[in-house]
Amino acid sequence: MGGLEPRFPVPYKNFSLEIKGNSTDLVVCRYDDHFLVMATQIGTMGTILHARKEEGVSIQPTFHVSVIFGKRDEPMLLAIARQLIEQISSSASSLPLVLSLGLKDHSAETLKGIVSAVMENRLCLQ
Repeated sequence: MGGLEPRFPVPYKNFSLEIKGNSTDLVVCRYDDHFLVMATQIGTMGTILHARKEEGVSIQPTFHVSVIFGKRDEPMLLAIARQLIEQISSSASSLPLVLSLGLKDHSAETLKGIVSAVMENRLCLQ
């Protein structure tokens, strides 16, 4: 028929960049009830985390991050999830975040690279 392929019904953006010499593939999706961010340097999903902003009466927001599947003893993975949910909730929405990280390198530089790449490409988060 020669028509256009149907588009995936969820707004998303996928892109690649190099962080500390590692090719890093990212996918950012916005569903009605949450955001999904997948970042991989190993070609698989890796550790899956859930992060959300706690709604309460406190003036200062609080955030909850938990590991759903994968490495539970890696503090940098928790730090990436916390940084992303803080950034997303301050600039776009208070939707929860599901984050998949398959990383070779768990350094602070990699954390910063992923957070800044997601926030620079956050068009679908708004």
